[in-house]
Amino acid sequence: MVNSEIHAIKYTKVECKSVLNKSGLADYAVNCYTGCAHGCVYCYARFASRFSHPRQDWGSFVDVKANAPDVLSREVKRKPAGRVMLSSVCDAWQPVEKETLLTRRCLEILLRYGHEISALTKNALARRDFDLLSTGNVDFGVTVTTLDSSLARLIEPGASLPLQRLDVLAEAKNKGIRTYAFVGPLLPFLSDSDANISSILKAIKDIGVDYFYVDKLNLRYGVWPALLKLLHEHRPDLIADYRKICFDFAAKTAYSEQLASRVRQIASGLGIIDKMTLCL
Repeated sequence: MVNSEIHAIKYTKVECKSVLNKSGLADYAVNCYTGCAHGCVYCYARFASRFSHPRQDWGSFVDVKANAPDVLSREVKRKPAGRVMLSSVCDAWQPVEKETLLTRRCLEILLRYGHEISALTKNALARRDFDLLSTGNVDFGVTVTTLDSSLARLIEPGASLPLQRLDVLAEAKNKGIRTYAFVGPLLPFLSDSDANISSILKAIKDIGVDYFYVDKLNLRYGVWPALLKLLHEHRPDLIADYRKICFDFAAKTAYSEQLASRVRQIASGLGIIDKMTLCL
C-alpha cells in the first residue's frame, strides 16, 4: 500500500456494509475511502469521520474499504440506476487508489448498470480511467483554488498541483468527456484576488469546459481550527481579518456580496458567465 511515511498517514483496511448511498449532491454517492490523503485545509468532508476518527487530524488517516466493489456488485442489482457522485467525502483518485483500484472497479460496475457519473477530483491519477469515463454518461471535473503552486502546497498538500489538474481536465475534454471545473473555495486574502480568479477562469475557458462553479470559504465542521493553524504558521497577519469575515455577520455578508460582484465581472469580461454557477 502507499508509503504511509510520506505524509505520516495511517492506512487501515476496513469492510463496509453499503457503498451506493443516497446523497444530497446526486442520487447516490460512492466513497471507497474514509479520509483523504490530500489533507486540504478547507475540506468540509471532515464531518464524515468525526465519530470514527475523533481528534485525528484530517489528512492523517485513510480507511480503505477493501470490499467496496463486492458490496456495490450486490447493491446495483436492487437499487435503480441514477446519478452517482465520485466521490462526496473523499477524493476517489487519491494516491492509494493507484494500488487498490477500488474506484476503477466500482466505476466499471456503475457504468455496466447504466448509472450516470459525476466525478470531481484534485488528482491527476484520474486520467488512468479515461478509457472508462469516455464510454458512459459522465461529467468529469477538477477542483482548482489557485494557480500558485506554493500556496497550493500549503492549503492542499497531498493533491496534484493545479496545472497538472488543468492538464487532466484538458485531456478529458479532448477525449469527448463532458467537463466542468469547481473553482474554490476562494480563500480571503490568499486566493480571492482578481488576478488569481482571472487566471483560473481564463484557463478553464481555454480548455472549453461545459460549465463551472465558483465557491467561497465555508466554515463547516473542523475547518476553522485547521485554517487557524495554517494562518498562525504562515500568515498570522491575516488572523484578525479572517475572524471578522468568518464570524461577524455584517462583514461576512459584505465580503460575500463584493466577491460575487467581482467574480461576475471577471466571468462576464471573459464571455463565460453563462457557464457559471455561483455558490456565494
